[in-house]
Amino acid sequence: MNTAPRLIATDLDGTIVRHDGSVSARVLEAFAAASDAGARIVFVTGRPPRWMGEVADVTGHAGVGICANGAFVYDMHDEVVLETFAMSSEVAVDAVGRVREVLPTSAFGVESLSGFSYEPSYRPRWDIHEPTTVGPIHGLLGGDVAKLLVRDDEIPGDAMLAAASPALTGVVEVTHSDANDSLLELSALGVTKATTLALLAARWGIAQEDVVAFGDMPNDIDMLKWAGRGYAVGNAHPSVLAVADERAPSIHDDGVAQVVERLLGSPTRASGP
Repeated sequence: MNTAPRLIATDLDGTIVRHDGSVSARVLEAFAAASDAGARIVFVTGRPPRWMGEVADVTGHAGVGICANGAFVYDMHDEVVLETFAMSSEVAVDAVGRVREVLPTSAFGVESLSGFSYEPSYRPRWDIHEPTTVGPIHGLLGGDVAKLLVRDDEIPGDAMLAAASPALTGVVEVTHSDANDSLLELSALGVTKATTLALLAARWGIAQEDVVAFGDMPNDIDMLKWAGRGYAVGNAHPSVLAVADERAPSIHDDGVAQVVERLLGSPTRASGP
């Protein structure tokens, strides 16, 4: 692999986006330098498109986003969805039934191109700044589903993942993006951050070995394993640290920026806001 990557793929929350929602100036400067050197920057996240506006504002409305763990390709400049890779309503109904067998007290939310909907027992943890639909889950699965969200506030996310994964094998992809939250994320079979990133790289004529990726949570594992070089930031989930090719410093030390600077041969500087 060449030292300077042709494509830099990074997760957002916990990797470059801090708990207060900020991205450091050093990270932005490192990405700008990489872009000037000819690298493509791709933001690869579990966030839905409706949460990408603030990221686009901070990053200068440049590049491409992969949202909802691979279900959407998002134009950061125009803030529009370019492609959707969703599960059929039939598959979604099947997945709901399988989850209910192993997590009987769980509640469901639905991400689709038209927005977010959820059943009454589902308690959103974040403000939803737009109209939503609330109703029985099977009434919310009439169209294609980009991502199913499964919440059970009595069970930690890691335990939920261990319980649900065997029941969903061969049906949908299942992961989580926050070890401190009791939430699973289900995507269409074969749709992950890695598969959509690989699709874009192939379209752009970029070889796998020329891709560098950064992440911190289980929904990043496939992407880090696929990339020519996968970095787990120092604050990452143990399962991510275990599989990554290399470890970057923590988000609190601008770890992604430090690695990008090194790959570009740029001088490092002290971390800062």
